[in-house]
Amino acid sequence: MLTELRITNFAVIEQLSLTMDSGFTVFTGETGTGKSLLIDAVALLIGGRASSDQIRFGEDEALLEASFDIPLTHPLLQQLRAREVLGPHDSQLIIRRIIARSGRSRVYLNGALSPVHVLEEFAGTLIDIHGQHDQQSLLSGSAQLEVLDAFGRLLDLRSRYHLIYHEWECSRRERAELAGALQQRAQQEDLLSFQLQELDEAACRVGEEEALQADRQKLGASGRLTELASEAQELIQGDAHGILTSLASMERVLGELAQIDKGMEGTVRIEAEAKVLLKEVADSLRGYAEGLDADPMRLSAIEDRLALIQKMKKKYGGTIDAVLEMHNRVKHDLEQLRRSDSELDRYDRLIAEQQQNVSVLAHALSEKRAEAAKRLTKSVDKELGALKMGSVRFQVQVVSSMANDAYGPDGNDQVEFLLSANAGEPLKPMSRVASGGELSRVMLALKSVLAEVDHVPVLIFDEIDTGVGGAVAATIGKRLRELGRYHQVLCITHLPQVASQAQHHFSIEKSEVKGRTVATARALLGTSREGEIARMLGGERITQKTRSAAAELIAGAHE
Repeated sequence: MLTELRITNFAVIEQLSLTMDSGFTVFTGETGTGKSLLIDAVALLIGGRASSDQIRFGEDEALLEASFDIPLTHPLLQQLRAREVLGPHDSQLIIRRIIARSGRSRVYLNGALSPVHVLEEFAGTLIDIHGQHDQQSLLSGSAQLEVLDAFGRLLDLRSRYHLIYHEWECSRRERAELAGALQQRAQQEDLLSFQLQELDEAACRVGEEEALQADRQKLGASGRLTELASEAQELIQGDAHGILTSLASMERVLGELAQIDKGMEGTVRIEAEAKVLLKEVADSLRGYAEGLDADPMRLSAIEDRLALIQKMKKKYGGTIDAVLEMHNRVKHDLEQLRRSDSELDRYDRLIAEQQQNVSVLAHALSEKRAEAAKRLTKSVDKELGALKMGSVRFQVQVVSSMANDAYGPDGNDQVEFLLSANAGEPLKPMSRVASGGELSRVMLALKSVLAEVDHVPVLIFDEIDTGVGGAVAATIGKRLRELGRYHQVLCITHLPQVASQAQHHFSIEKSEVKGRTVATARALLGTSREGEIARMLGGERITQKTRSAAAELIAGAHE
């Protein structure tokens, strides 16, 4: 609900502040007093295009402000909280727009600077403006589809359809991505196969390189190693000067010592053990020397293997660990590619099943929309008759297609509101056949029928009663008042039959102050309201008769 509107330096409005209430509010006044400026200001506050010509002469800026209390059940509330425009427990939105003569326009939402396009995003969910030149909603196919589904209580069914449709779309997208990848599979599979064969044949192992390097070093020095082993063996077992020969003499001497002194027997045992160990050392040296391989073929093989390992490291990551990781990855990727054909088959079966579900729900939506279209057409025709627009024909057209490419997130139906404004004329899209006043009254008929399911909180009608009078005007007023039970309804009118039905009444007046024209607004109550209704009934000269007629109109509205 629009709770407050402030306008500063906007055309002939110098300062204007209005506090609004729920229900049905009218704005009246002589032609040219500036009533439509209120609508222009509100349109700018929901994203309309601004012009420096709208700034009051002699001023640099125009300031427009509006405060809204957003219903707790309105989806816009969650959007604003998600954008952090509103706090988690706030529901009041303050829009402030400054229009500068330099051409720049600034927008603030609850005090925070915001782009103008943000206003446009939620404008249609906050306010509908219906006038001679502006129709903010119900003219686009998407809006008409939304209205039909809301009227037919089909939103839950459509949500279930949307979920299935989204799953179907995801599967089709994933299948297309897989198919695209398969187009390059032959080339990719050849490369992976080559890499796997190369890595399989290389068969690199952790620690192998270090072992080969040690073997290469040993083979390269086999001659010198043989010499050293032989020399060490000679030192132990040499006939004349070997250690074992010397130990034999020592054994004799120690044996004699032990015979004389039993305490030396331990020393004799140590000497015997040393002799055994030295023999083992000699045997080891002999075996080592005999086992040394000076085969150049073996050395060449080691060199080749080390070269291959270096090649694998350089090609596949720089380390043996990286080579082994690459080996595993190539094997996995190749297995995945070879499983792709079966994956495509699985996707085809899944997509066929999901498409069948989409088709079933889309068909159910189409049937129910066709039924709802008939009921909506009948209800709007009844309202049009009450508004004395009996020659106007209205029809909700639902065109369905069962082609696979016709399914969309909301089904496979094209919904369009058709209108014939004159007898004998064919039905055409509503936005192209009605004048501003006629279209506004058609919108009133629609809004009256959709009152309980339409969630736009503020409806504005600008001179909806142009070209009508009498009983039609009274009916329009009653419909607007009834609509005020479900929405906040603001209306600019020249007809007393409409104005008398309002629950709140403002008079827009124009005067001259210090040589400048100034437009102001005044809330009307009691006798002042009777006087305004009387003026609308009888012109400038207000008689007791017209005043009585005005009082009767107001009293009749209350009844």
